[in-house]
Amino acid sequence: MLNYSYLEIFLPRGTSREAARQLLTEHAEHGNWELDRLRLYSDGSRRVRLRRRIIRVVRTM
Repeated sequence: MLNYSYLEIFLPRGTSREAARQLLTEHAEHGNWELDRLRLYSDGSRRVRLRRRIIRVVRTM
């Protein structure tokens, strides 16, 4: 069973598409986050949910 850690980001309506893309790219490249859900509201704001897998180490001895 896969376990994930989630990160919620709110982008206000004044945020450009390029700025949002840069922010999400930074999280993906440096934090190993992937896009789980993106919600675009009618006022232009965005709510983004990112996820990354939690890797648990199992003792062998």
